[in-house]
Amino acid sequence: MSGMDLYGLVVDGVRFSRACGGNTHPDGEACVTLARIGDDAWAMGDSKRPDAEPLRFTTAELDAAGIDPARFGLSA
Repeated sequence: MSGMDLYGLVVDGVRFSRACGGNTHPDGEACVTLARIGDDAWAMGDSKRPDAEPLRFTTAELDAAGIDPARFGLSA
């Protein structure tokens, strides 16, 4: 993934999957969304802020943060 511009990858039209749990938001359950946007690239968003620009990560960065795409029904 060296040298790839994660924020240059298109997220329009990708399908985000949700994983919910942990601390609950006052307006309902707190959920994180995740979508594969490349071979080694992921976009992560917040279901409470769907219009916010999603953060971008490599698979190694997700692993380092303890985030497993399988929890979202996705495979790494």
